[in-house]
Amino acid sequence: MKILISNDDGILAPGITVLEEVCREIGDVVVVAPDRQQSAASHALTMGRPLRPVQLAEDRYQVDGTPTDCVLLALEIILDQKPDFVFSGVNHGSNMGEDVLYSGTVAAAMEGLSMRIPSVAFSYAGFDGEHMATQKEWLTRLITDIVHVESFPVETLLNVNLPPIPGNDIRGIEVTTLGRRVFAESLMRMNDPWGREAYWIGGGKSSWSGREDSDFRAVAEGLISVTPLHVDLTNYKLLESVRSWQLGK
Repeated sequence: MKILISNDDGILAPGITVLEEVCREIGDVVVVAPDRQQSAASHALTMGRPLRPVQLAEDRYQVDGTPTDCVLLALEIILDQKPDFVFSGVNHGSNMGEDVLYSGTVAAAMEGLSMRIPSVAFSYAGFDGEHMATQKEWLTRLITDIVHVESFPVETLLNVNLPPIPGNDIRGIEVTTLGRRVFAESLMRMNDPWGREAYWIGGGKSSWSGREDSDFRAVAEGLISVTPLHVDLTNYKLLESVRSWQLGK
């Protein structure tokens, strides 16, 4: 069993170390991750300059690029054979609802999926990571079950969110749907040192909504949320309706 691990928090983030330690008990691991914080990089590729992978240790590399860059370089250049799985995380902060559209963590897994490799994104729903290390037993159980799935779906990745509580308090694992989150006041107005107006994106307030089996509800109830994500964004229910508009005729 060969596992490629990446993330968007950077090679030095505690979360990737937790995931690496768990996965080394399950199979052979290669870590290829950004050399710095790349949160909210989504599926960005670095096109305007060359990339330089740096080997830090055996089977451990850092890349001066995005999470997607890391997975692409790993699969095309660094590894001599394709891994059985691509795992991304453990991210410091949740990736639920619309977060998956911005998330570099999810994008790294999605890049693995685009190369026909079963892929999973892992996130911890708290930025301090206080209880993350106490959840290794749950991660081991979950990952062991995942790697032994007989037929992992070829067009689907799994998005896992861990509740920010001690491992002993986790109530179980639940398969969920994506919730919906609306942000407000997420732009902070400020002045730079020269008095010019500037804006900082982040923070603010958010409100959640969604079905009873939504990811945010499961996490709030002390459950590990596992959401299957399909990369085909087509709204098939509306195809005939939009065709009836007779656009351009």
